[in-house]
Amino acid sequence: MVFSEQRLPHRLAFGSTGGVERRTDVVTLASGFEARTTPWAHGRRRYLVGGGARTLEEAQALTAFFEARRGRLNGFRFKDFADFQSCAPGAAIGALDQPIGTGDGHTAAFQLAKAYGDAPDTFSRPIRKPVAGTVQVAVAGIAAAFALDATTGLVTLAGAPMVGQAVTAGFEFDTPVRFDIDRLDVTLESFDAARVVAFPLVEVRV
Repeated sequence: MVFSEQRLPHRLAFGSTGGVERRTDVVTLASGFEARTTPWAHGRRRYLVGGGARTLEEAQALTAFFEARRGRLNGFRFKDFADFQSCAPGAAIGALDQPIGTGDGHTAAFQLAKAYGDAPDTFSRPIRKPVAGTVQVAVAGIAAAFALDATTGLVTLAGAPMVGQAVTAGFEFDTPVRFDIDRLDVTLESFDAARVVAFPLVEVRV
């Protein structure tokens, strides 16, 4: 099992639907109250890429991508157009978009993350697959030099921020997923057209 840093081509992902799922165990007590727990620290994204008519070239490209991933075996990048950047939809990415840490005078490496919701219930989602060339980082509001590991989402600053200095970042990112099927069905409609059955994708931990 490996992870491919290739992204599913956009033209093959049109018509996709999906979102985040959580797992919650609910136990109703004799008193009528509930006890709720979750074994998941993070949500998991699921997508269904719509089937339908495609050109024969697109169908062959999808088959090739599926074969190269060995079906469900290997993961890959997927651009979720509903959630793929650090800023609000339609806004420009900026180095102040997301808090990713606070300086302690020693630490120079920080994990990219995206915050969801408002305090005190904010959830921080680690971003493991940033898009190279889109990442910006600032320390105390000033643009900072850094090195990026685009396979893990770890940024390493040129120097450790001073105690209390806010470290922020802006970026685009992909969601790491895999096919959730081991069979891809394609129907030949004509000499130059095919129909692909809708196929599911599920987020993987990397």
